[in-house]
Amino acid sequence: MARILPSADIDEGATIGEGTTVWHLAQVRAGAVVGRDCIIGRGAYIGDGATLGDNCKVQNYALVYEPAQLGPGVFIGPAAVLTNDEFPRAVNPDGSPKNASDWHSVGVQIGQGAAIGARAVCVAPVRIGAWATVAAGAVVTRDVPDFALVVGVPARRVGWVGKAGVPLQQVAQGRWRCPAEGVEYLERDGTLRVAD
Repeated sequence: MARILPSADIDEGATIGEGTTVWHLAQVRAGAVVGRDCIIGRGAYIGDGATLGDNCKVQNYALVYEPAQLGPGVFIGPAAVLTNDEFPRAVNPDGSPKNASDWHSVGVQIGQGAAIGARAVCVAPVRIGAWATVAAGAVVTRDVPDFALVVGVPARRVGWVGKAGVPLQQVAQGRWRCPAEGVEYLERDGTLRVAD
């Protein structure tokens, strides 16, 4: 059974998985799907049509706009934002207010186990690879490979991280090791994979 605090705003038609906790003042819109054993922090927003896999953590005041897709085990830091409008405007060129039919929402896709740091912004449409880490305050404007560590504005890759989230250490040309787990990874053509 999900645990939903009384001040949380869960729209009819939202799906909340077993074991999930939704904290004070969080809003989950109709059509959102939140997996099992997730944590939705105080004041967080999950948009209509956003999908969160099992074991995700969306920290306080993070904004996950539809149609974002989060794989299992994704971490969204405090006040991080996943956008959904490539060309934002409040009004049309004729001055009339924009409504839902006047724009096409695009989403951020985040792979399994990836982490988005506090106050980072992911500008849709982008894909954040599995187990990647987006540093606090970064602004992601292009796709991020699996296991990449990206920082800055705009975000750029400065290293690799393993599944533990710890920066990898290079042990040979194209070969990296996780100091926390001892797991080795192979780099080729700007991508990284776990060594066989």
